[in-house]
Amino acid sequence: MLMSVLPLTLLGATLGFLLGVASRVLKVERSNVAEEIEQLLPGTQCGQCGNPSCGAAAEAAAAGQLPATFCPPGGRAVAEAIAEKLGIPLNLSGVCDEGPKVAWVDETLCIGCTRCYKVCPTDAILGAAKHLHVVFAEACTACGKCEDVCPTECIRLEPVKPTLQTWTWSQPALLS
Repeated sequence: MLMSVLPLTLLGATLGFLLGVASRVLKVERSNVAEEIEQLLPGTQCGQCGNPSCGAAAEAAAAGQLPATFCPPGGRAVAEAIAEKLGIPLNLSGVCDEGPKVAWVDETLCIGCTRCYKVCPTDAILGAAKHLHVVFAEACTACGKCEDVCPTECIRLEPVKPTLQTWTWSQPALLS
């Protein structure tokens, strides 16, 4: 038995050592600005900006390929922080900050086709074929991909209902 385990152990140790050396020698340095922008982003990896991840979007924004308003889940606050970090002018006319939203499934229309949970980037939808699907609000980023692929239009994005922990009193209008 030792004759069969020893060669595999040596092979694993040798390949592990080579991978460790390769990771240090072939390391690609990222710019500090891209890392700082990535820290400002929500980190949901939803793809609404057209990039596969928040890291790729931060790299593109640091290179000047994306405007500061590229992140819909981040809203105005993230756009303002990115514009300040990059030192670029900010045009907020294209940003509609409607507040947080979450996907909602209408149980009477859901046929269990499984298209929605296959496209969900955060695995916020749970369901099985020919069974009702449900959305975990804590994981949903409101990217709208599930809404686009639903054949029965039973999924829609709705504003998050305030709870006792999230409710705030709106500021009164200033009288002039």
